Amino acid sequence: MTISERETQQGKSAWARLRSNIFHFYFLLRRPMTLGVRGLVYDRAENAVFLIRHTYVPGWQLPGGGVETSEIMADALARELVEEGNIEITAPAVLKSLHFNRQASRRDHVAMYLIESYRQTSPKQPDYEIAEAGFFKRDALPSETTPATLRRIAEVLDGTEVSPYW
Repeated sequence: MTISERETQQGKSAWARLRSNIFHFYFLLRRPMTLGVRGLVYDRAENAVFLIRHTYVPGWQLPGGGVETSEIMADALARELVEEGNIEITAPAVLKSLHFNRQASRRDHVAMYLIESYRQTSPKQPDYEIAEAGFFKRDALPSETTPATLRRIAEVLDGTEVSPYW
């Protein structure tokens, strides 16, 4: 390959990269999508699940949150569990299902994980985001547990049919 052919090829590659970047930016503007993670932290010995109650929305929920730009889902899950529950994952979490969260937006999706190997050195103390947090036996869940949370628990732990919707 001659120098001019190589320069032409490099120019085409640069143009292809630029075109790809432009299309990705266009799709970000035209079709922005959000991705979240939730974790079902399960104490099998106690038959208990970890739930949180936010300061800004009603009901008890599974811990989780948004996946940040350039963050993988497993890292987002680990970060959210530390932030919301003072829980450290000690073995890989198991991806159980993916859901479209149409109540949040037309483009929100949530990955649901099961965590059975973890460490919590001290209970989560209330802060600006988390009003309360703790483990609850499955037969004594708070009455304000959200319907979506109850569905996810049943899907993961009881094997009920998984809904595509959060």
